[in-house]
Amino acid sequence: MVADRSASRIDAIRLALYGVPLRTPAGDAKVFTGRQRLLDRVAVLAAEVMTADGVVGFGFSYALRAGGPAMFAYAREVGPLLIGEDAADIERLWDKLVWHGASMGRSGLALQALAALDIALWDGKAKRAGWSVARLLGAHREEVRCYNTSGGYLTTPAEEAVANAQASLARGVGGIKLKVGHPDAAVDLARVARARAALGDGVPLMVDANGQWDRVTALRLGRRLEEFDLTWIEEPLDAYDAEGQAALAAALDTPISTGEMLTSVSEHAHLIALGGADILQPDAPRVGGITPFLRIAALADERGIPLAPHFVMEIHIHLAAAQRREPWVEHFDWLEPLFNERLALRAGRMLVPTAPGLDLTISAEAAAWREAEAELR
Repeated sequence: MVADRSASRIDAIRLALYGVPLRTPAGDAKVFTGRQRLLDRVAVLAAEVMTADGVVGFGFSYALRAGGPAMFAYAREVGPLLIGEDAADIERLWDKLVWHGASMGRSGLALQALAALDIALWDGKAKRAGWSVARLLGAHREEVRCYNTSGGYLTTPAEEAVANAQASLARGVGGIKLKVGHPDAAVDLARVARARAALGDGVPLMVDANGQWDRVTALRLGRRLEEFDLTWIEEPLDAYDAEGQAALAAALDTPISTGEMLTSVSEHAHLIALGGADILQPDAPRVGGITPFLRIAALADERGIPLAPHFVMEIHIHLAAAQRREPWVEHFDWLEPLFNERLALRAGRMLVPTAPGLDLTISAEAAAWREAEAELR
């Protein structure tokens, strides 16, 4: 029987831009080095892709500090190219959108705007099949080990960060990540020592310097951090210093993780080829959606590199579940108020949703944070 392709014809697209406030402004090492200001909100670009059969695919992308309105404007400009297309042809449609705006480049802001549309197409395809996105992709597991980051920002005093960590563990999170990269290395070392002593040796503990160390500092501090048996050191160097991170990965016993700031498949391919990551941390919205994320995941798997996707656990729980090698998911509570649904935690792991699609709907509370909206037909 030949499927009726007209049923999945795209009839309309709705876009909305939200400014989701944080309960407490947060700052990492980039704030302490003067490169960024405190973060008090997350800009979220949401997309709904409506097809002739009544299915509504939902996706979103995000920006921190700058870029939200630009993402919205770009998506509104190129989104009409999807009208009348078959929503099932996701790979082809991704290429169509990317090449239409090729003068803007094939990385960065353009792809982050397109990500919301791409993710919405995958959500719709899964809903049409009656499956979760994880199952559509071929899930290897029903739950994924997870670690919390949102409680350990560098602007959070060490004693409060430890208390937040203990609360996260009690809630069912499996590991804890602390932000480091303070201009005074003694502050970092004391912070990690305090956490390890309080949490015990059995709790997976990670640190994240957010790319603020130079090569000499990263090597020296990396050696001093070895005693704490860290699960990884994240972004010790600038995200684009693949050669430096490869040298660091070769010199230290502690694994090096990175990749979250890269915004294309080619940038990840370069990092992988040089051996710059023991653990790869791609971010689906930043690289252009689920379509390019899967390409990156395949490259990493071929080299035996496990994934720990960055941020947006609401999307990455599905993508992590579909990985052959045991991954990690980053637990962040920042976007929880935007959605009606909550991801469940159990014994250090995050449970993979089983409802069709991503299993996400926008909360009524979010209406107060909506900054722009558009309907494309």
